[in-house]
Amino acid sequence: MPTSRFSPELFEEVKILGLFNLTTTQEGIKVHSNAAPEAIAAARRLHDKGLITQDDGGYLTSLGHEAAQHAQDLLTILVTEKQLAS
Repeated sequence: MPTSRFSPELFEEVKILGLFNLTTTQEGIKVHSNAAPEAIAAARRLHDKGLITQDDGGYLTSLGHEAAQHAQDLLTILVTEKQLAS
C-alpha cells in the first residue's frame, strides 16, 4: 500500500482552514498562544504558504479562501458519504 500523502501536519492545516466562515471576508480567526501546539504550528505554516494574513490566524488571502472552500467542500462530501453509508 502506498504511503499516505496526508501527514498529521496537513490534517492540522485543513482543520484550521475549516474554522473560517466563507460567507464573509470580514471575519477572521485567532489562534491563541494557549492553543494546542499543533494548531499554532499549522497556522504558521498556512501563513508561510500565503493562505492566511497573520501567523496566528487573521483573514484568508484569495488563495486561502479558495483552499478553504475546497477543504470545507471535501469535509462536507466525506461527512455526507459517511452518513449515507450508515
